[in-house]
Amino acid sequence: MTTRLSRVDLARRIAADIPEGAYVNLGIGAPTLVADHLPDGLEIVLHTENGLLGMGPAPEASRVDPDLINAGKQAVTALPGAAYFHHADSFAMMRGGHLDVCVLGAFQVSQSGDLANWSTGEPGAIPAVGGAMDLAIGAKDVYVMTDLLTKQGESKLVAACTYPLTGVGCVSRVYTDHAVFDVTADGFAVRELFGDTTLDELRELTGLDLIDSSDAAASGTEGNRA
Repeated sequence: MTTRLSRVDLARRIAADIPEGAYVNLGIGAPTLVADHLPDGLEIVLHTENGLLGMGPAPEASRVDPDLINAGKQAVTALPGAAYFHHADSFAMMRGGHLDVCVLGAFQVSQSGDLANWSTGEPGAIPAVGGAMDLAIGAKDVYVMTDLLTKQGESKLVAACTYPLTGVGCVSRVYTDHAVFDVTADGFAVRELFGDTTLDELRELTGLDLIDSSDAAASGTEGNRA
């Protein structure tokens, strides 16, 4: 059975790729876990779209401030020097290209970097656009954090999105429980494999002609060169 990376380990893996000095937005859901795993000693400034710059990791249960939350209504902490501001100012930061990285979830990502993450288009599905459209077009790099497969076993990496789009050609990299993929002009390039996953297995799971990236990273037991 193919070894998959846990969600917490995947958050840790994403955190390791965020450069020092970056201004970063973490989307609702799994991406918020990245805040708890940023490397010690690096200055990385977290932004939340409801009006906080300088967000810290999740608080201990005994130190929750009900007035201090992120866009997903989860309790957060504020680091020394944090700033609070109007929602409109927060969106001006997002739309104005002032964020270096955002980490978003996804229903689908196409091999050309299109992102669909707000609705499956199914009858009765609850749309949840939020600020994802602004982040997708405003951040310099868009990282997607998601499982490779749906609960039905279908690949979230696709030739072309069939769900309503959040953004066109906006995704830089996709982090999944099986592997890390870079979006290139020629399609998805496998940057790093997790556990005993092989490139051939990924091609079978996704149905895509994945590129064997020459600069794929190896990281001990968690990653292997593609």
